[in-house]
Amino acid sequence: MREDFLHYLWKYKKFDFTNAVTTQGEKVLLIDTGTHNYNSGPDFFNARVKIGDQIWAGNVELHIKASDWYFHQHENDRNYDNVILHVVWEDDVEVQRRNKSAIPALSLKNLVDRSLISGYQKLFVSSQNWINCGKSFKNTSSFTLRHWQDRLYIERLEEKSVLIQDLLKKSGNNWEVVLFQMLAKNFGLNLNGDAFLSMAQSFNFSVLQKASQNNLQMEALLFGQCGLLEKQLNIPYFLELKKEYIYLSHKYKLSNLGVIRPKFFRLRPDNFPNIRLSQLASLYHKHRKLFSELIVSKSLEVVYQILEIETSNFWKTHFTFQKKHKERRKSLSLAYKNLLLINTIIPLQFCYSKAVGNGKVEELISLMEQLPPENNKIIQNYNELKKDCVENSLHSQAMVQLKQRYCEFNKCLDCAIGIKLLQRKA
Repeated sequence: MREDFLHYLWKYKKFDFTNAVTTQGEKVLLIDTGTHNYNSGPDFFNARVKIGDQIWAGNVELHIKASDWYFHQHENDRNYDNVILHVVWEDDVEVQRRNKSAIPALSLKNLVDRSLISGYQKLFVSSQNWINCGKSFKNTSSFTLRHWQDRLYIERLEEKSVLIQDLLKKSGNNWEVVLFQMLAKNFGLNLNGDAFLSMAQSFNFSVLQKASQNNLQMEALLFGQCGLLEKQLNIPYFLELKKEYIYLSHKYKLSNLGVIRPKFFRLRPDNFPNIRLSQLASLYHKHRKLFSELIVSKSLEVVYQILEIETSNFWKTHFTFQKKHKERRKSLSLAYKNLLLINTIIPLQFCYSKAVGNGKVEELISLMEQLPPENNKIIQNYNELKKDCVENSLHSQAMVQLKQRYCEFNKCLDCAIGIKLLQRKA
């Protein structure tokens, strides 16, 4: 028995509430189960129940055993003073508020259909699959799945908004600054995202605006702040970058002491930090008002055109400063542009839309539905469980959210799919 199952039973009234009686012998009439609280404090706020002849309004706390009340030290916590009913599986002890008044207890142990308990155990507890409902996931209806994916994607956007809001606060609400910092983070991908973000936060954005007039200065700024110009190399291009960086450092009093150094290990050459930094420099050299261009873009073709950039000439024949290869154009691939859309541009448009109140979330949803799905292990596994489960980027982002925030934490009873499957089992 798990506590989240009790939450499910109470929230959806999946027990014989017509015969509900407190362990003290008083009839319980359920008027309103209240609002499920996912943060600290009582499990359900603002519930309404009639106990005996008295109607009570307040909070409800749920535990497997009543004695868990004392194990969690709720008797000393003022947040639990307004608990009107203690819903438990097993009432093994009377519990009291801080003022020593007793709290009525309702035991669900004998009020729940055995088939529902059995269905829960089979579906969510005993399974040894990649996800708890692995054997039953294919039975999810398309309507349930698509509706839940829409909600999951908005939830994921809200989570991504946390970092954007934090960066906005630190930058004095400067959207241009936040765009640069988010782009830098995502140009660094998973391995160097934090390193590139620390670089982007290490100098005033006005320095970038001035340096962007000259592509060599832009590269010098980004390379130097990342610590990639600290070697002693007798290579003309390297020496030019270093000269420019020394000039910029003196003029703007730059420091890179707190910047995380980017890594090269286990990266494909096209994702080497110097290649991605050169492309980022080129983007800002080519587009001086990048935020105003991107924030109004609701067409994939327009965004793709803005992101049509490549490295400077030196990097067309190099992956590192010292190793030369046959000349090859190194521009952003379509897949990489899509990643920037998914992880930077659309989340930023979402936050900006909320900030200015233009309510254009539907347009962003439409953009995501036009993008092809990401291809990773999570998506591959879900598609194996249910064919055509993921058809676009909105679906893939939703399923990553599902796996990382629900499946991995066994939050099956907070999941629309889990609830539907359980109802079917029962």
